[in-house]
Amino acid sequence: MMVTTSPERRRLETIGLWLLLAAGAVVMIFPIYWMFVTAIRPRDEIFSGSVNLMPTGWVWKNFADALHHMPFLTWAGNSLVIAVVAVVITVSLNLLCGYAFAKFRFAGRDILFIGIISALMIPIQVIIVPLFLVVSDLGLLNSYWGVILPRAAEAFGIFMVRQFMVSIPDELLEAARLDGASELTIFLKVVLPLSKPIIAVLIIFTFMWRWNDFVLPLVILTDQDMYTVQVGMNLLKGQYNTEWTDLMAVALLSLTPMLVIFVFFQRQLIQGIAGTGLK
Repeated sequence: MMVTTSPERRRLETIGLWLLLAAGAVVMIFPIYWMFVTAIRPRDEIFSGSVNLMPTGWVWKNFADALHHMPFLTWAGNSLVIAVVAVVITVSLNLLCGYAFAKFRFAGRDILFIGIISALMIPIQVIIVPLFLVVSDLGLLNSYWGVILPRAAEAFGIFMVRQFMVSIPDELLEAARLDGASELTIFLKVVLPLSKPIIAVLIIFTFMWRWNDFVLPLVILTDQDMYTVQVGMNLLKGQYNTEWTDLMAVALLSLTPMLVIFVFFQRQLIQGIAGTGLK
């Protein structure tokens, strides 16, 4: 016996769904809104003791003052160099490793893949001391490479690529091999064009992780001129006073690159995550 849903009930379910989505959007957007209103508040209002969702004044000069008080552009340049180079290296390694695990048979493949997945359970704080010693022995302290290389390959990215590439038909690869194509040609001309969604996912996630990384740059970078944005913002937290307007202004500006990356790759991001989740 089929149960039919009345139009009124479907309308109520639709309204309820939209209200739920709207509530979720408000919860997600509120931190950004609070950063914005704090950045443009008058400085004396921060310590008035009252909490207002709307500022009493709109002081746009706070953004210029924040850029004047700290070398934000230098820090942003450092973060951008680290993030872009890390994206190129990490995405390339993840694609190669994920392709090997998905399409090649070799001894110990499953054990090695389980070991890589197990690395997801190890936080960087656990290995930060030996990681620092290795970077120091290699002479990479206070350099871009000291921040980029220790996390050049991500277990999460390898896992996502492997899950995505499992769905690529083996017949396509066999046909290319019969035509005399090398393995590198197959990877570049057959596999990569079919993997655009997962590549977009890796680009967004890797850029976001590197741009927002705090622990590793804090340990590796010792010169303030080499600081990233996240490490530099920590300087605004004083022992007795914190410049909240400057801090929120810089934090708001630091969101811009990630928003730009997301706008360019949002469609591929959704396709890549949906395709990976179906495996």
